[in-house]
Amino acid sequence: MHTFEGVEENLRFLIVETENQVRSIRAFLGRPSRETYERIISKDDYIDNLKAVIESMCFTRIHSQQPEQKEINKIRSIQTIGVNLERMADFCVNIARQMGYLDDPAILNQYEYEPAFDLIEKSLNRIRPVFHDADLAGALSICKTEYGLDEIYKTCFDRIMNELETGGDARRLITVLFIFRYLERIGDSMLNVGEALIFNILGERIKIEQFEALQTTLSKSGFKESIGEIDFQYIWGTRSGCRIGRVGQNSAASIPDAQGSIFKEGTKKKIAREKKSLERWNRTFPGLTARIYGYNEESQSASMLVEFLPGCTLDECILSTDDEILQNALFLFHQTILEVWEASRKACPVQTDYMDQIQARWESILRLHPDFCRQSCRINNKTIDSTQTLLDGCRSVEAEIKAPFSVLIHGDLNVNNVVYNHQRQRVHFIDLNRSRDFDYIQDVSVFLVSNFRMPVFETKFRERIYRVMNDFLRHAASFAAKYDDRTFDLRMALALARSFYTSTRFETNSVFAREMFLRAHLLMEKITEHPPRPWEDFQLPAHVLDL
Repeated sequence: MHTFEGVEENLRFLIVETENQVRSIRAFLGRPSRETYERIISKDDYIDNLKAVIESMCFTRIHSQQPEQKEINKIRSIQTIGVNLERMADFCVNIARQMGYLDDPAILNQYEYEPAFDLIEKSLNRIRPVFHDADLAGALSICKTEYGLDEIYKTCFDRIMNELETGGDARRLITVLFIFRYLERIGDSMLNVGEALIFNILGERIKIEQFEALQTTLSKSGFKESIGEIDFQYIWGTRSGCRIGRVGQNSAASIPDAQGSIFKEGTKKKIAREKKSLERWNRTFPGLTARIYGYNEESQSASMLVEFLPGCTLDECILSTDDEILQNALFLFHQTILEVWEASRKACPVQTDYMDQIQARWESILRLHPDFCRQSCRINNKTIDSTQTLLDGCRSVEAEIKAPFSVLIHGDLNVNNVVYNHQRQRVHFIDLNRSRDFDYIQDVSVFLVSNFRMPVFETKFRERIYRVMNDFLRHAASFAAKYDDRTFDLRMALALARSFYTSTRFETNSVFAREMFLRAHLLMEKITEHPPRPWEDFQLPAHVLDL
C-alpha cells in the first residue's frame, strides 16, 4: 500500500524535474543546441510518468484508506499541483519546438524573455516550502506569478502587432509570439498551483480574485490579524453566479461577530444592489436582515462581509422538525411578513410584469427543456393556443390591471431564504438582491412554488408541504381582503404561472418539470378564457397547488 510520504516524495521529484525543464529551455533559448533540445524532449515522458504515478497514488490513498477530510484536501492539492507541473513541462517542450521555425534563433534576444523565466523559477522554487509550511502568503505570491507573466506577454503582444502592421517578417514575429504565449500559459498553470496550495491550507477551493476580495473586505470591516487566522468555508454558489462563504475565526482572531460572518462575492451590479437592499431593510426593519460589516468594489466585481444569522432555513424546518417547532416557525414567518407588508404599504397602484419575467427567462427555459414551447393545434373543434399566444394574451390582461398598492417585497422569497432561529424566536430574511417596492403577490407566488418544487415525494412530507402552502395562501388572501384587493386571484394566477414556468429551468427531472409547465399553461388558459366577465370575478383554480 502506498504511503502518504511516497506521494510527497514523488511530488518533490516532479517539482525538481519541472525546474530542470524550465532551466533547460531558458538555456536553449539563449544558446540553442541539439544536445539541449534532445534532453528537453527526452524528459517529457519521464515527467508524464511521474504525474501519472502521483495521480494513481492519490486516488489509491483516498479509495483504500478512507483518510480524514484534512488529508483528503492535501491529496487533492497534490494531485492538482502534479497536473499543472506536468502541463508547465509540456509548455517547455512546445517552446523548444517553436525554435525550429526561427531561421536565426538570436532574433529572440531582441525580446525581453528573461524576466518571465525569473518569475517562473522563483515560484517553482517556493512550491515545496509553501506546501510544507502551509504558508498562505507564499501561496498568494505564487498565484500572482500569473499577473507578472500576463504583463510580459501583453508588452510583447503589443510590440509584435505593431511590427506586423509596419511590414515585419510575419513568420518570425508569429513564432516569437507563440513562444511568449506558452510562457504566459505557464503562468495560468502556476495560478492553479497557487490556488491548490491555498486549498490545502484553508480546506476550501477559492480563486485568487475571491481571496483578495475577502482579504480587502475583512480589512475594511476592521479585521486586524493575519488572513491566516480566519476559518473560511464555502457554503454555496448561487444560480446568479455569486459565491457565498462563511468566515469564522481561529483562536482569538477578531472577526466582527464571534459566531462568524458571511462573505459574498460576485458581479458589482448584484452585490451593490444587495448592499443597497440590506441598508434599506436595516433602516426600516432592524434585526430582520443581516448587518453589513464590510464592502469592497473592484472594476467588475464586488464583495461584502455581512452578519451570520444563526438558525435553520424554513425548508429544513419543514423536512426535519416536529410539528410543534414547524408551526411556531410558520407563525413567526406569517407575522413577520404581514408586518412588513403593513408597514411598507403604499396606496399607489403598481404595474406588474409577470409575463415579461417569463419572457426574460425564455432562453434559459428552452435550453434545458427545448420542447417547453407549445405550438397551437386543434383537438376536435377546440383550438389549443400556443405558448406564445397565451403569453401575449396574459400580457394584454396584465396591461389592463394594476396591483392596488405596493409593499417592500423580498424579491426572491424562496423557502430557503427564510431563516428561523428557535432560541431567539425570530425569523430573518437572506439573499435580498431583488428586493424592491412591488406587488406582494410576487413574494407569495415564489414562496408557494419554492415549496411545491422541493425534491421530496414521500406522501407524509408532500402533505406537510401542502399544508404550509395552503396556510400561507390563506394569510395572503386575508391581507388582500383587509385592503380590498379585488384582483388578488387574477394576479395570483399570473404570478403562479410565472413562478411555475420559470422554475422549470432549474428542474432536470423532466416529469416534474413538465408538471410545472402544464400548471403554468392551465393558469394562462384560465386567464385568457375569462373575458368578458369582470376580472374581479376571476377565481384561482382550486387545485392548482395540489401535490
